Amino acid sequence: MSEGKILKKDDFNFGAFLVNNALVLVAVVMVIFTALFADNFLTFNNLKNIIANTSLRAVIALGVSGCLIIRGTDLSAGRVVGITSVLSALMLQRPDAASEILYPGLAGSPIIAALAASMTLGLVFGLINGMIVALLKVPAFIATLGTQIAIYGLNMLLSQNVPIGSLNQNYADFGRSGLQLGPLVLPWLFFVAALVSLFMHVLYKRTTHGKYMYAIGGNEIAAEVSGVNTSKTKIMIFALAGALYGLAGFLLTAKTGSSAVGAGTGYELEAIAAATIGGVSTAGGIGTVPGVFLGVLVFELLKACLQFLGVPPEFTNIFQGLVIVAAVALDIRKTMRKK
Repeated sequence: MSEGKILKKDDFNFGAFLVNNALVLVAVVMVIFTALFADNFLTFNNLKNIIANTSLRAVIALGVSGCLIIRGTDLSAGRVVGITSVLSALMLQRPDAASEILYPGLAGSPIIAALAASMTLGLVFGLINGMIVALLKVPAFIATLGTQIAIYGLNMLLSQNVPIGSLNQNYADFGRSGLQLGPLVLPWLFFVAALVSLFMHVLYKRTTHGKYMYAIGGNEIAAEVSGVNTSKTKIMIFALAGALYGLAGFLLTAKTGSSAVGAGTGYELEAIAAATIGGVSTAGGIGTVPGVFLGVLVFELLKACLQFLGVPPEFTNIFQGLVIVAAVALDIRKTMRKK
């Protein structure tokens, strides 16, 4: 082979680019197609909804991302979001609500108290996950699958399987409104997600905790030999993830204006898929906060396009399942190419 035909390491490979960004390109094509053939897709109201949904899911995906970076996962995320969503609703029901008040002693609590309680409860579940994984050496998949089931049972007891509405009006307004920028309303949820993203970016890239996290994901044994307290770091990662799920549960109830035992169902799978689309490798040691946010946006755009194109919900679920499989398969392919 002549010298001129030798591919350098930094040469652009169009085929590899297409494979590595396949789902992003699919989303771009679907957005263009939907914009051309679906009414009301290109509206400020729809843009507001997409931003709100992306912001909420991004908080969850950022929590899951740390678990994925250390070669773990968290299947309890959706159920933690669900039980903290219910807790927020119970605490922020209006005392004079016409609907049944399940816990009169909780109803009418200050908004900040509900936020603190939700994040604390999420933190507790995260600590439990982390200790099971780090101290008992149970694989994260099994550990969080077990806590997922247990948390759902606890949520059934807490909610008594009834919907909870009639919430504090200021709280509900926060979830539905935002900053008016001409014809566009930028949801308050976006600013919360932006602050969380900034915090997580600094944590991942500028702190010892972040360095330890990537070291564990790259090679846990080597990290231990280098003096990293892997057990402590894992517990902290799962605890932080739980706190973020609690925040997401609080935001979810504000956004929807009510809650029920089924809140958050399936959110963990969407978060894992979005994080993987955004470049968080299931093989560990790789992932960025901007990438996670991009992955969530891509996933939400795909769902919005299917909805506006009139695709039935059952087929939407099939498509989302295929996206999850495709995201992991592409991630594995990229990992193998680097070896």
